[in-house]
Formats: sequence, structure tokens, C-alpha cells
Amino acid sequence: MATEPVTRMREYLLGLQQRITSAISEIDGKSFLSDAWEKAPGEPLQGNGVTQILEGGEVFERAGCGFSHVSGAKLPPSATQHRPELTGAPFEALGVSLVFHPRNPYVPTVHMNVRMISAQPPGGGEPVSWFGGGMDLTPYYGFEEDARHFHRTCAQALAPFGEDKYPRFKAWCDEYFCLRHRGEQRGIGGIFYDDFSELGFEGGFALTRAVGDAFLHAYLPIVQRRVGTPYGERERQFQLYRRGRYVEFNLVWDRGTHFGLQSGGRTESILLSMPPLVRWAYDERPAPGTPEHRLLTEFLVPRDWL
Repeated sequence: MATEPVTRMREYLLGLQQRITSAISEIDGKSFLSDAWEKAPGEPLQGNGVTQILEGGEVFERAGCGFSHVSGAKLPPSATQHRPELTGAPFEALGVSLVFHPRNPYVPTVHMNVRMISAQPPGGGEPVSWFGGGMDLTPYYGFEEDARHFHRTCAQALAPFGEDKYPRFKAWCDEYFCLRHRGEQRGIGGIFYDDFSELGFEGGFALTRAVGDAFLHAYLPIVQRRVGTPYGERERQFQLYRRGRYVEFNLVWDRGTHFGLQSGGRTESILLSMPPLVRWAYDERPAPGTPEHRLLTEFLVPRDWL
């Protein structure tokens, strides 16, 4: 399609990816590996992207930040749940998605994604564009000041677009990032929105830029506050155990993962969100009164963090 909206979104996303990875490299002291890729002719999807990955760093055990811009002949089912009239429509999808897994268990894992899909209605007419994205925080040890800071930053980013946006997107995030098979939240939430077009292209693009631009302000102060906290084997083992919940969510419930795999996306880039090390244990339950138990009972429940 190569429409003006797609071109503008692409330019913004590439700049956002570079700003974020540069800031993370400065904190960690290690550079990201940049892996530019392009889909081969004849594959279900056409397009290209840049996967940036940092592994084995001082601060981040694994940090992945990927840009992708792909097009296909038919929207997959995961993208048309709320737009059945576009089932089978030719489309373009582009976005930046990141997941950072810190080494220190007192530093939370973070996820952020901003994206746009543009589809050509089967009956003809102008392309239809909509946006999605958000950010959410997954701590292993809970700190109220961190949760409040993260949510306050999200609320401030959305404030120019209406008083309803933060409460609505916050509730949407709590509902979305839930491991329904366990009845358990993935983390302390943040904001999430999908299939968003009610402000038109300009409004949706501006809101999505505001979310992307707020990410470093939301996350870096927490990293700087917690990265020097001493920890031992107990904290490390709990971190690895809770990472298992992250894997479960991404593979079982995450729409972005499903969209990428169903549409023939680049598997290595789609799964950059996976943690480098993880463990599962049968029916492991933290003892009451411990910091690990407090995470489950006070933080991994929907709360009004403002």
C-alpha cells in the first residue's frame, strides 16, 4: 500500500526503537546486536524489520526490541476479532515490541508495544487503519513507589487525549494481562489498547506516539532505583519461577504472538520476548508473611495505583 500514514508510522517506529535501545545500552554497558531481516519471496508475509537483542549484559540478562513492517494477502483471525468485515482483507502491519528481562530479581521485567494495522476493505475504498499498544510491568518483588510511578507516567501520557483514556486502558490492561487458566495477573499492569480508531488517524497516531515516548520515563527510574539491591539464591529462584508465568502468558494468551505465528511472521523475532532462563515447579506456594507471598496477595491483583 505504501500510504502516507504507513510511511509516517514507520519513520516514527524506527526512531523510537533506536532511542530506547541506545538508552538501555548506556545503562547496561553492552551494545545490542542489530539483526536486519527481510522476508523471502513466496512466503505468506512480505516485508522487513530490525531485531535488536542484548544478551548476557550486566543489568539485562536478555533485552529484545524488534521493529517489523510486513504485508499479507489476508488478515489472520487474531486480527479480526472485532472487525469481521475485514476478514481476508490484504493488510500491512508495523510496530515496535520490546521485553526486557533484568538480571537482578528486584528489577521488574517490562513489556511495551506500539503498532498499527492498515487493511484494504475487500469491497474497495480507502484503507482502514487502527492502532494498538501499551506497556505493563511485571515485578518479582513488589514496591508501591515503583507501581505508582509507572502508572502515574502512563496516566500523564494519556491525559491530553481525554480523562477516560487512562482508566479505560488501565482496566483493559488488567483484563488482558491475566493468566485466565490460573486466575492470576501477570504483573501490576499498566495500559493496553487495541483496535483503536475512534480518534481518526491523526488522533490515534498522536496517542500512540505519546505512549511510545513515555516508556523510558516510566521504566528507567525504577531500574536505577533497584539495580543495586543485593540478592541471593532465594530471590533468583523465585525470579526464575515467576518467569515461567511470563512464558505461559505469551504462548497461551498473547494476541501479538498468535498474530505473528498465524500470519507466517519471523519466528525468531516473534519469540524475542522469551526469558533466557526459567523454571517450573509443581504447585509451589510462597509461605505467608514472606516478600514472595506479598507479591501475590498485594501486587498481582488489580489495584488503583494512582
